[in-house]
Amino acid sequence: MSKKEEKIRQQQEFIEENGVIHLEHVSKSYSTGVAALDDISLTIKPGEFVFVVGENGSGKSTLIKLLLRELKATSGNVYVMGEDVGKLRHRQIPKYRRQIGVVFQDFRLLNDRNVYENVAFAQRILEVPAQEIRRNVPTILATVGLAGKYKAKIRELSGGEQQRVALARALVNSPGILLADEPTGNLDPVNAWGIMELLEEINAEGTTVIMVTHNREIVNEMRKRVIAMRKGVIVSDQEEGMYVEED
Repeated sequence: MSKKEEKIRQQQEFIEENGVIHLEHVSKSYSTGVAALDDISLTIKPGEFVFVVGENGSGKSTLIKLLLRELKATSGNVYVMGEDVGKLRHRQIPKYRRQIGVVFQDFRLLNDRNVYENVAFAQRILEVPAQEIRRNVPTILATVGLAGKYKAKIRELSGGEQQRVALARALVNSPGILLADEPTGNLDPVNAWGIMELLEEINAEGTTVIMVTHNREIVNEMRKRVIAMRKGVIVSDQEEGMYVEED
């Protein structure tokens, strides 16, 4: 067995035992002295759908940045897909992030390119052969309900359609984990529920979904696992949970 094969085997064993995301006594303090996270321990199993809720400043964004390795923990260990994220070298981070799909509130699309090119861009970064790109992009656009919009410019789309493009881009490389940071925050209720239906379908196919949100209605209606944070700590973790009201 090669070193690469051995590493993959060890990571798979770790995931089976500890989950696809595993935090052990993680704290994060900034140079200003602010403690954004304080001794967080957390396990998310493959295929879970998890809401992370809490007021501004509760530590939600810091948690997402640690999972993306935009930040390093001050103490403790962060494991994602069996990888000890804190031990990644700078040159390894781009490859690591390709395993994770990310959707943001503000879409972050390339406004000078059309729908097809926005999604294809994510594949070209991975040097996917052109023939596969031509097959994969239309497939994922159909999945998110944009099959007829592939030539449209981003500025011609509604907010809901733009978020669907962002979701297609996040999913085209078949990531095991999808991080969604307030994906419905800029959408009206109809489009927000459309995005949630897509996320639920994606989750049903096996993708682990972690969604940060302030939307009480969505959380209370969907009854997924709900992790509530306050002042850098986890204050509750409920299966089929409800939005935890702030004091």
